[in-house]
Amino acid sequence: MQAAVPHPLWQPSAGRISASHLAAFTRLAETVSRRHFPDYDSLWRYSTEETAAFWSLVWDYAGVSGDKGSVPFDAGDNLRDAHFFPESTLNYAENLLKRNDDAPALYFRGETEIRRTLSSRELNQLVSRLQQAMRDAGVKPGDRVAGFMPNLPETIAAMLAAVSLGAIWTSCSPDFGVDGALDRFGQTEPRLLFVPDGYLYNGKRIDLADKLAAVVKDLPTLERVLVVDYLGQAAELAATLPKATPLATWLAPYQPEPLFFERVPFRHPLFILYSSGTTGKPKCIVHGHGGTLLQHLKEHQLHADLHEGDVLFYFTTCGWMMWNWLASGLACGATLMLYDGSPFAAGGRALWDYAEEAGCTHFGTSAKYIDALHKSGLEPAREWTLASLRALFSTGSPLVAESYEWVYRAVKADLNLASISGGTDIVSCFALGNACLPVYAGELQCRGLGMAVDVYNDEGKPVIGEKGELVCTRAFPSMPVGFWRDDDGEKYRKAYFNRFPGIWCHGDYAELTEHGGLIIYGRSDAVLNPGGVRIGTAEIYRQVEAFDEIAEALAVGQRWQDDERVVLFVRLAEGAVLDEDLIARLKAKIRDGASPRHVPARIVAVADIPRTVSGKIVELAVKNVIHGEAVSNVSALANPQALKLFENLAELQH
Repeated sequence: MQAAVPHPLWQPSAGRISASHLAAFTRLAETVSRRHFPDYDSLWRYSTEETAAFWSLVWDYAGVSGDKGSVPFDAGDNLRDAHFFPESTLNYAENLLKRNDDAPALYFRGETEIRRTLSSRELNQLVSRLQQAMRDAGVKPGDRVAGFMPNLPETIAAMLAAVSLGAIWTSCSPDFGVDGALDRFGQTEPRLLFVPDGYLYNGKRIDLADKLAAVVKDLPTLERVLVVDYLGQAAELAATLPKATPLATWLAPYQPEPLFFERVPFRHPLFILYSSGTTGKPKCIVHGHGGTLLQHLKEHQLHADLHEGDVLFYFTTCGWMMWNWLASGLACGATLMLYDGSPFAAGGRALWDYAEEAGCTHFGTSAKYIDALHKSGLEPAREWTLASLRALFSTGSPLVAESYEWVYRAVKADLNLASISGGTDIVSCFALGNACLPVYAGELQCRGLGMAVDVYNDEGKPVIGEKGELVCTRAFPSMPVGFWRDDDGEKYRKAYFNRFPGIWCHGDYAELTEHGGLIIYGRSDAVLNPGGVRIGTAEIYRQVEAFDEIAEALAVGQRWQDDERVVLFVRLAEGAVLDEDLIARLKAKIRDGASPRHVPARIVAVADIPRTVSGKIVELAVKNVIHGEAVSNVSALANPQALKLFENLAELQH
């Protein structure tokens, strides 16, 4: 019986296509290349085969400020050694701060309590004052400036000020525990640290005094801590912290003046982002000015169809690469919607009230949020007109087909629903949306322009219509500059190029469809992914090790209700009992030391935990067993009989 041909849930109108950035770019590409691109696939092939010509055209089309140089691309000896625009100089912040007028640059909501708006001129003025203060503090190119911050306007401004001087910005959100923050900032050694006087979550004001004191104490490179007044307590908190000053006090001597931008080479470090910490401390992934800017401009304009005056929202914290992606929307002349707090504040209405009031055109969130909204019974289409909304982005985990259908039924019928997938590793997307293509349930619309994405089977052969490893076979601008303190590049090589030599292997289990879409089935490694948030097991183990009652632990993700939940297995010390008290203390320790997202949904006692002959526990083998799947590496185990302990556990059935 022949399989049914899938039908699109949405098709863009002819008018929308003709007015899009992609249509204008395609016309330009045809003129410059003297070729015809009748469809997206032909343009995509050009973009991946003619690397230099394509990315040079992106630079020109997007109007990048900087000295382009005469060489768009140097292929080098292999993919890792390729260099884009090796003669160029530019500055990321300069390209984000082109507007200097009374149009809104940033909207901010702290749940339902706090509302603020900064115009482009006001943002420039705040960046100017921060820039002057940083220069007087001796901040120079290559220095690290960190934010342990909520998603505030001051966070955006501090980042822009730091990178305008050639310094490197790095951040995580204040719901990280002490250990989680120190595992990150302890490696990157910032000179300045921006912190809030607290934050909001689910109607509560969260105090940070003890946590900040512990973090600051163990960061010896810190020269100054700047306390941002979010909840009206900056002065009081600053008085209790060493090296701390209220931000308002630090900026008081400075008046706005014209901004200065240190133009740097294309690969000069811009951001340090952090991996999930699966096998130890998080990897510190360095991204450059040019690659980040050019990739984001391409994604925002050619894929998201973001225009000057549009209003872009993404529900994100400062510990996720989507915050960096959101910030880059300023380079298109868009207004950013910043939000701090629970996405379900005000009975789930907070984000949609905000979207309606701000005239949101592009709304970004996680697949888990869409699923939770569906289950809550709230249907935005019934209560808000959302007249301006043109696109809804989803990422963090695969968006199931039922959620696609629900969005078109309960949010808006005329909408580009774009599931997107990439990661911290590339601070961008391998596959994403396209305002000029149809949307099929359960599929990402297309591979990104300039991204030579394929799916390989176990033999390293490209396949269509079969599951396999998502790979990228050619260089792209937002590949990491490298890992911090990985001077010989060996950690970088092992992270992405070991599976298929010379080919970027991303670690996603995926499938290319016949009509050019992509289906993501999840991570192909042991990273946990509850609610679309990548979690490293090592960060959980670190907290559990503090308990004398626990001899050994193993954490896996269990597929559950179209998502994944964290399950923690523990081998108890002799005489210990896994009672309600121990479970509560374990969860509290994990929540406080790592983050609320790390807290297991189930904690289960087992008599033994399987490990290799070298003593390493085998998470993937246990994950396979609890899902009833075969284990391929039994011969490598020192105690393979332990796998039986994880079969058909009653605790995992509810």
